[in-house]
Amino acid sequence: MEELDIQRIQAALKETKTIAIVFHFNPDGDALGSALALYQYFYDEGFEVSVISPNPFPNFLQWMPNADKIIVAQEHLVEARKLIRDADMLFVVDMNAPHRAGQDLQNTIAKSTHFKVLIDHHVQPDIQCDVMYSTHLTTSASELVFNFLYKYLTPERPISKPVAECLYVGIITDTGSMSYTCDFPESYDVLRRLIEAGVNGEDIHRRVYDNYTESRMKLLGLALSQRLVVMPEYGASYMYLTKQDLHSNGFQIGDTEGFVNYGLSLNNVHYTAFFTERDNRIRVSFRSKGIVDVNLFARKYFEGGGHANAAGAFFHGSMEEAIAHFKNAVVENAQQQ
Repeated sequence: MEELDIQRIQAALKETKTIAIVFHFNPDGDALGSALALYQYFYDEGFEVSVISPNPFPNFLQWMPNADKIIVAQEHLVEARKLIRDADMLFVVDMNAPHRAGQDLQNTIAKSTHFKVLIDHHVQPDIQCDVMYSTHLTTSASELVFNFLYKYLTPERPISKPVAECLYVGIITDTGSMSYTCDFPESYDVLRRLIEAGVNGEDIHRRVYDNYTESRMKLLGLALSQRLVVMPEYGASYMYLTKQDLHSNGFQIGDTEGFVNYGLSLNNVHYTAFFTERDNRIRVSFRSKGIVDVNLFARKYFEGGGHANAAGAFFHGSMEEAIAHFKNAVVENAQQQ
């Protein structure tokens, strides 16, 4: 982050009373962690702060500090838009373009005329902000928030425990408990400082990973036993769950978080996809290991994107069409390699 950017933010903060923070649709631990850390930090500084989530977030993350303060746009759209539109400063975290916040909020974010700050770790940001702190060479947006607050903005300020817990959740969930996108020595120094600030890593692990619903376990069993398909000649696999699968097993928001990783755990699979059927489109998650770049794959074949080893997209069509499109893409991709 450039010194000039810090100076611009510091100058803007002197004229700021209200701050809004927004993140992507279907928020994960990193979206919530980075946003709630900023909320606590600036609330402690005396600002009036709002966090807006485009839609409901997973049950297993509702314990996080100040999660009860989040405004869910799908439930309070008029209020959410007003908070974004009227805020003196808007933080956009863990997303690289307004459309990733969904149709309800994307125009409000894009048209905001107040001071905007982007903190994100996805490639090729497509948003206009006054300050853009963006790099994919990190574990998470939460690590960037740590750097922004405690490396650049106020390096001498102690880290409060609620802020540390939020950032810790963001980092561990976006790296699969430090199993991918984690080969950055500085990241472990950040984790050390969060532990020193009072984080109980074992307790947070239990809260995040041992806090699942019965419906999640049933859906996972179904996906692994009946919906997993391996394409060994191409080093690929995929799983899927239909809308009926979700309904029959009592699906709740967040139940399928992380399912895509199971398809990647096979020893002969280098990249995988997970399809979930929604009302009017198919959500597709991609994961890879080694040199397979699913960001490029998602962009080329599904108009999606993300990171080299983790990406996503939406497919407008039936489940059968989405899977057929994926299989054809896998074959074509192999031929072009």
